[in-house]
Parts: sequence; structure tokens; C-alpha cells
Amino acid sequence: MNDTYRAMIVEKTADGFIRRIGRRRFDELPEGEVLVRVHYSSLNYKDALSATGNPGVSRKFPHTPGIDAAGVVKQSGVAALAAGQEVIVTSFDLGMNTPGGFGEYIRVPASWVVSRPEGLNLAEAMGLGTAGFTAAMSLQRLIDAGVRPDQGEILVTGATGGVGSLAVSLLARAGYSPVAVTGKTGEDDYLRRLGAVRIISRDELLKGSERPLLKEQWAGAIDVAGGPVLAAAIKGTRYGGAVTCCGLVASPELPLNVYPFILRGVSLHGIDSAQCPNPLRQQIWDRLAGDWKLPDLMENVTTCTLEELDERIEAMLSAKLKGRTLVRL
Repeated sequence: MNDTYRAMIVEKTADGFIRRIGRRRFDELPEGEVLVRVHYSSLNYKDALSATGNPGVSRKFPHTPGIDAAGVVKQSGVAALAAGQEVIVTSFDLGMNTPGGFGEYIRVPASWVVSRPEGLNLAEAMGLGTAGFTAAMSLQRLIDAGVRPDQGEILVTGATGGVGSLAVSLLARAGYSPVAVTGKTGEDDYLRRLGAVRIISRDELLKGSERPLLKEQWAGAIDVAGGPVLAAAIKGTRYGGAVTCCGLVASPELPLNVYPFILRGVSLHGIDSAQCPNPLRQQIWDRLAGDWKLPDLMENVTTCTLEELDERIEAMLSAKLKGRTLVRL
């Protein structure tokens, strides 16, 4: 094994931040029980922020982003993970201030590592990545809250994005009727292919949302936006329904009163995939490889190399990407 490996490197300069593809030294990797040769990663919004030096995501530079990685164990200090084993690493501090999946190698604590479940190959695992894992956690939380497919439609906001598009697909796979919300035009055919039974615009969802309550429409909702979009979803959820929240692309604020909670018994569930305990993490991945496996997953995934990643990052920051981007290392 050489002393260096190939990676995207984000560097801080006097004029801001630059990113390039170069070589990093193995001795720059942090301490950890498991060294993984990364075969695939994926592009998430948090990665795009890290790649631009956003201080809310990454503070140590030079830095390699990539909150997702799938590959093969090269060295292990724990009996449960053997050299040659195929594994998945997502979330925790990976790609934030720990060198991430946009490099050929990562070194991480064993507690971050999940064995690749039978039923998913490494590329499929990263076609899902943190976005698919978060969508699956949201679906599981709705199920745990007692929301059943026969109770009505499930609203999904940000439906053309990574989490939203996979949430639509997973809901449909599990027998639910997802209604897709998007601020983009011309994506109806794409969303219907994912499994949406209806598509509504963001403006339609927000119409009249200044009122304390809206017409009861949704048995539940999966929200990635926050702000007034999340507030409108909650106000329109039926009696006893549940809403999950996992993002803030619209706003971190929630302009809302208590009426949906005390008059309709609606419950709001926060979804945090970053610190999800490993037993639950393995359980969710097993479902994604089993009864929730998406047979057409890779049809909605585009693939790029490290050298092509810079262009995809800019497109994501400009809201010009849809679906998932797989990074092949």
C-alpha cells in the first residue's frame, strides 16, 4: 500500500476556500479501529456545504468531504469486522471533520461501521446512502406512530431531492399513497415513476397556511424543508396523524401554533440519522435490502467520478440536481 491515496481536498486560503483532487497521506487519517478502502460514496447537500467550507459543517482544513462511504475493510482491530468484509459507513462525524468518502480510504471507529446486508451491493448501498437511510428512518417512525396505508395519503415535501425522492419510492414500496410536493416544474412524470399518486406545488401547499389550521388531508407527512412548509404539513394532517422532520432547506424556524397538537392530536417526530445507534442502523439497512428494497433504485441514480464531482456540487448548490448522485472511486 502506498503512503498516499487519492481524494477531494478542500483547503482554506486567504481568499476563501478551494477544492481539488489530489493525494493525502495515510498518517493524516484519524485514529480508529477500522481502515476501509472506499469503492463508492454519494453526494448529499451536507457534502456540498462541506465542500465550500461552510463552518456549520466543517471546521478543520484541509478536509475531505463525504458523509457516505461503502467499501472493503483493509485493516481491523476488532473481531467483528474482518479484512475483506464489505461494509457501509454513514453519518456520525464522517465527512464533517473526519476525512470522508470522497477519498479512497477512511479510518473510523468500529461503532460507525455496518456490515453490508445481503440483498444490496456496494453501489446500491450508496445509491441510497444517508438520504435513503433518512427516508427509511422516517418511514419506520410513521409506522411506529401507528400510521397505516389504509388511513390515507402521506405528504412528502422536497420530493425531487435525495431524501424526498427516496421517501416517495419507499412509501410506495411499503403500500402507502405518497403525495409529492415540489417547487420545481416539469417533474410530474419523474415523480409518478417514483410512485407518487399525486403531485402538488409548494405554492398550493402553502395556500392559506397563515390560518391556525388547514383542512385535514394527510394521514402523515415526511418533511425535509422545515419552516412554513413543515408548518403547513402539520396544519393539514388528520386527527391522530404523524409528521416527521429531517431537514431545514426552507428554514430552521417553525412558524406554528399548538392547535394541531392539542385539537387534532398530531405528533411531530424529529429524525436524526447522524447519531442513530448501530443496532437500529443495521435494522434499517436490513429492511432496505429486504422488504423495502427498491427494484428500480439505480434507474434514478446518476454516477460520476471524483474528477466530475465538482460540477455536481455546483449543480446541487444551485438546486439543479434531482435524485441521487453516486460517486465511483
